[in-house]
Amino acid sequence: MSEKRTAVIGAGVMGETLLSGLIRAGRSADRLVVVEKRPERAAELAEKYGVSVVDEVRAAAEADTVLLVVKPQDMADVLAELGPALAPGKLLVSLAAGITTGFVESRVPDGVAVVRVMPNTPALVDEGMAAISPGTHCDDSHLAEAEELMASVGRVVRVPEKQQDAVTAISGSGPAYVFFVVESMIEAGVHLGLPRTVAQELVVQTLVGSAAMLRETGEHPAVLREQVTSPGGTTAAALRELEVHRVRAAFLAALEAARDRSHELGS
Repeated sequence: MSEKRTAVIGAGVMGETLLSGLIRAGRSADRLVVVEKRPERAAELAEKYGVSVVDEVRAAAEADTVLLVVKPQDMADVLAELGPALAPGKLLVSLAAGITTGFVESRVPDGVAVVRVMPNTPALVDEGMAAISPGTHCDDSHLAEAEELMASVGRVVRVPEKQQDAVTAISGSGPAYVFFVVESMIEAGVHLGLPRTVAQELVVQTLVGSAAMLRETGEHPAVLREQVTSPGGTTAAALRELEVHRVRAAFLAALEAARDRSHELGS
């Protein structure tokens, strides 16, 4: 991987996930710095990963690339501290939901490159999905650097920034929808008389196998669904109930709500 100096501001779950992913992907620990104000957490990260951990946000400005892995509501305060120390040509990669590149650019010196990223939690097991969008001062080398960083924990696509709220609704929040469906199927299995452990194993492996089929066959999900659905059979009976209860429409409404909330966070 690139030997540029990289700083990670925010050592929560996603921040640590990226840190560990970068190290597994070959980034040298001595080229990484983490900003963490809590002394116990800082000591834990330094011991676990062998990286430099500092408590001053401004110190991150010395890195070539800064990953902003903070909550949306904390972004303005972080940029107020970091911005004055940044020089043109630095790269800021923001992973805060709803925060636009314009919001970040308005709080840092002109010429600082900004990339907006929407990750998701499967990055914890190196199966994340991240969408990246360039800001005003980004060129292809900045996007390539952001891609390299995020590829350490999964897959990456480039999208126009105007699509990021939709990305947030689909993949950023998407794991929660999947877990909700899995939870519901497990509960249904228990209701139908299965032991909970058996129901969970059946549902989880069915999910894993179905996802593998989608990726490996490249078929449209409707085609794979039809292959399972015999006329007048058990699957057809179940799907009819899902249509009666307007599950498809409910998903559309849910994702629209998530998209709208993402837009509100950036306003």
